[in-house]
Amino acid sequence: MARLVAPEFFRNRSVLVTGGTGFVGRRLLEILREHGARVRALVRPASTIPADWEEVEAVPGDLADAASLARACAGMDTVFHAAGFAHADATDTPEFAARHWAINAEGTFRLLDAAVAAGVRRFIFVSSVKAVGEPGPCCVDERWDAPPETPYGRAKRAAEERVLAAGRDAGLHAVNLRPALVYGPGMKGNLTRLLEAVRRGWFPPLPETGNRRSLVHVDDLAQALLLAAAQPAAAGQTYFVTDDRPLSGRELYLILRRALGLSIPGWTLPASVLHGTAGLADSARWLVGRRDRRARAALDKLLGWACYDSSRIEQELGYRPEWTLERYGRTGLWERD
Repeated sequence: MARLVAPEFFRNRSVLVTGGTGFVGRRLLEILREHGARVRALVRPASTIPADWEEVEAVPGDLADAASLARACAGMDTVFHAAGFAHADATDTPEFAARHWAINAEGTFRLLDAAVAAGVRRFIFVSSVKAVGEPGPCCVDERWDAPPETPYGRAKRAAEERVLAAGRDAGLHAVNLRPALVYGPGMKGNLTRLLEAVRRGWFPPLPETGNRRSLVHVDDLAQALLLAAAQPAAAGQTYFVTDDRPLSGRELYLILRRALGLSIPGWTLPASVLHGTAGLADSARWLVGRRDRRARAALDKLLGWACYDSSRIEQELGYRPEWTLERYGRTGLWERD
């Protein structure tokens, strides 16, 4: 159950959600409907419209099609931009870099232009913590401004900058939110793959290294989105969004085991063994022409740091995360993911 945020603000307010059939967008649509908003969704022409969208106006379109974006923005008060190419960890090739730029940067530019032309008053952008560089062995807040390190992050950062520029130039209530790894019902991606590996017994027991990685439940991200639109103090700001409970790789492993009803092994593999094995795997890939370091990158997602402090959005907007991964694991919903 999502926390109720500013229900009167959204009642009968016209709201456009891009990415409405995706993980974040679909949940946001549900919550907006619960708040009484008049919801419109931009959907790609080939998308399947969910059966429970009787009260949602679906507008066919694409971030590459300026005319469809103009139709989607017409008459809207608020735009939540959750659509994008979400493969943050896709192979770093020129083709994938071009796709990230075309969708996550240029697509956002077109949507902003359409929103400004249509007289939209609020534009809330779902960015990513990847819009800044990796923080290293510490937990950082919004003052951390290292340049992004991936094509995905660079595209998101360029989009963020254009969002804030539109806010300054057009008087738009413009806000960027940078969520950490998002979990919840219907999630996909790295956490789902990890869950399946643990379920099948393929995953070794991780050691405790003291690292910290931030996450956020989709309902809490939706809460942050609603607050970003409703609170005047949010205009022109960029916020990290987390569940306030960063986890070590070991803690994550234990939560997944318990959520699946599995016993906890009485032994762990030393970090040195895991790093050595990852190095050998990447060396073998190098010999057959694969020039990436996929094994080391995968291990870093478990034993490395990616810790972000969301206290600023709590202090300025009243954001209060209600979920932790441990609590979500106890719901039993993972058995259906």
